[in-house]
Amino acid sequence: MGLPMQILAATALDLVLGDPRWLPHPVRGIGWLASRLEGLARRGLGPTRLAGLLTALFVVALAGLAAWGLMRAAAQIDPWAAEIVAVLVIYTTIAPCDLARHSRRVFRALADGDLATARLAVANIVGRDVARLDASGVARAAVESVAESTVDGVTAPLFYAFLAGPVGAVVYRAVNTLDSMFGHRDDRYRDFGWAAARIDDVANYVPARLTAPLLCLAALVLGQRPLAALRILIRDGRKHPSPNAGLTEAAMAGALGVQLGGRVWYDGEPIDKPTIGDDLEPVGPRHIRAANALMFATTGLFLAVACLGYAVPHTGSDVQNSISPGKLSSVAAGLCLAKCVRLSPSLREVAP
Repeated sequence: MGLPMQILAATALDLVLGDPRWLPHPVRGIGWLASRLEGLARRGLGPTRLAGLLTALFVVALAGLAAWGLMRAAAQIDPWAAEIVAVLVIYTTIAPCDLARHSRRVFRALADGDLATARLAVANIVGRDVARLDASGVARAAVESVAESTVDGVTAPLFYAFLAGPVGAVVYRAVNTLDSMFGHRDDRYRDFGWAAARIDDVANYVPARLTAPLLCLAALVLGQRPLAALRILIRDGRKHPSPNAGLTEAAMAGALGVQLGGRVWYDGEPIDKPTIGDDLEPVGPRHIRAANALMFATTGLFLAVACLGYAVPHTGSDVQNSISPGKLSSVAAGLCLAKCVRLSPSLREVAP
């Protein structure tokens, strides 16, 4: 089958099935392991950077070793078993449909005028205090989450899957899970979570810089504001406290014609983040659907570019012998088309 086809099959599986709650998921196992090791490390070394670093390295190494062992075991059974396991492992590391599903809950609640339910829904995908958010603030939080998670939940694991196969995707997922658990700036994790946050920053550095320009291109494909997306990316992409998240947020803000960032509340304390984008109109429910469409289109473009990029150093290998890079790229770009078509009404609402 070859690695590109495994990745395309995994993406297609996510587009069809999403992320069923009953399915065993590596993130849950990684989270369980990390929480247990955190307790041991804190008791042994205290809430220090060294304790956090050792915990992060051990969790990442064990996750990678487990994925490698699973692939080896499958290969010993049958070559096709290895192919199937590779597809399933990669499938569990990406989450475009799950991201869209969570944000759609916010959209539906806002569209129904149910602010309380919308706040509860957005609380599942952001870490800020939601009780103070008005309807526009809830929609803004959802759009920011989709923009940031386009990298964390989609293109970054795909990038590492192309780079190092299923093992690479699982290692990245472990890194990102550790950042979600430990990479906070409160008193509990300021030192212990330092290593997890820095490793995640390094891991996302290249994927974020590949994804943001593709998001601008996705805006062109979907008839939104590609030039504004590129302009805001260049102007505001580095304003965010994160060295990576601001890039896709800036491109998303420009494409939608909205302003992200501003004042948010964490643990009862206000934090004034730099604003990103131009405040052409208040962020509303329609922008959540449009953000999802941009996310799916960006995923398709990323896959197409990655398939072409993978084929260059593998000329003459199974990639070339089984299916041409051009056909792979066409399949990749088309995988997300149906999702974008379903969201087309919202695209017309936010088109310039």
